[in-house]
Formats: sequence, structure tokens, C-alpha cells
Amino acid sequence: MKTKRILACLLASMMVCGALTACSGDEKTSESATEATTEATTEAATEAGTPAAGEQVEAGGFEEAVEAKSGDAYLAIVDGEWYVQYWGSSADLLTYDAGVVPITGNGDYTVSVNGASAGMLFDITGDANGEYTPAGCSFMSVMVKDGVTLYPNMAIEITSIRVNGEEIPMTAKNYTSTDDGVEMRANIYNEWVNELPEDAHDANGPVTDNSTYSAQIIDKNLIETWTSVEVDFTVSGIE
Repeated sequence: MKTKRILACLLASMMVCGALTACSGDEKTSESATEATTEATTEAATEAGTPAAGEQVEAGGFEEAVEAKSGDAYLAIVDGEWYVQYWGSSADLLTYDAGVVPITGNGDYTVSVNGASAGMLFDITGDANGEYTPAGCSFMSVMVKDGVTLYPNMAIEITSIRVNGEEIPMTAKNYTSTDDGVEMRANIYNEWVNELPEDAHDANGPVTDNSTYSAQIIDKNLIETWTSVEVDFTVSGIE
């Protein structure tokens, strides 16, 4: 993203210099060149994912795009339309200002996503101050990248889930498992898993009670429109 923005700025600068040099003796031609250059600058900015001239953005520009690294925990989440998502990648719409945290040992952590970032709004609407609000939930899980290899005995206990700053109740206990043999996860809402997997476990060991533990520990109907989602969790089992 940063490389694209730099290239866009260089391209715009070259266009400005070329236009001014070619039109130095002709006022009307200079005005036309300036208009053309402004258009080109706007197009270049749009291509790079950078706000065009005149757009209102906060002083610091876009929030940082966040990509989960090995050993990081992040909140994997998908909205109700399977459009606004975060899977720990800088290519995701919710990458801007994502609350990703490195797992450094047993203890309490928080992961989050920002559903109202200037970067997300620009990517969706073409305007960093545009209007778009994610709604609903198709999937949510705390994930630890490369967790199976790095922390094979780790257990993740979800302790609090907040949507727009308001805590929502949990209807069951979560368990820890892996879906791909690479990432360790704690499902919060996963409608495709209705039976406990063989590797399901918590801080006390294997989990086998389907009546207490679930891959859907919230009522997704409680998640309507949202601009922020935060999840607190406790990690144990790391030696």
C-alpha cells in the first residue's frame, strides 16, 4: 500500500512538471494543462488507494494496514454479506487499525477490528469520509497464526465480546482447536461446525461435552450494524 502511494505521488509530480514546462508561455494552455494534471493526479491517487485532493481525512492519513505475523493473535471476522472481512491479511477491508497482538506467554489479551476506518471507507466508497457500516456476522473466531507449531498445548478462553463498546452475552463455552493444522483458534461463531472436533480442548484438557461447549457461543442476531468489535481472551498452557 505504501509503495503504491509513493509511486502515485511520483507520477503526479512528473505530470505536473511536464505540464508546466510545456506550457510556460501560454496562459490558456497552462490552465488547460493544470486541469488535465489535476485529473491525472486524482486518477493516480485513486489507483494507489490514496485520497484525492479535496478529500477530508484525518491529519495522519489512513490508519496503518495490519497483517498478522507468526505468533500473532487476531480477530477473524466476516460480516453478514461476506463482504467486509479480516483474516489477518493486509489485503482485507478490515486491515486498517486492526488490533493484532503477539502471543508472548500465558496471560490476558485483546484483539479487535475497526469497522469505521478511513482506509476501509475509501476502499469501499472511494471517499475516506464516505458512508458505509458493516452489519451482521457470518463468522468470528480468535486465531493465532502458526499457533499449532509454536504453542501446541495452548488453550484460548474467550472472556468478553464487545460490539460497539457494548458487551454481548455468551450462550456457551468456547473450546480451542485447529481447522487447518496451522492456526490455533477459538471459534466464537462458526455455523459449519456442529460437533466437537477430536482435538477440542480447554485449559483442563480434552473437551467432549456438546451441551456445554460449542463453535457458536453467541447469538449472531445480537450483532446488527457495527463499527467496532473487541474480544478479550486468556491464554494458558504455554510452557
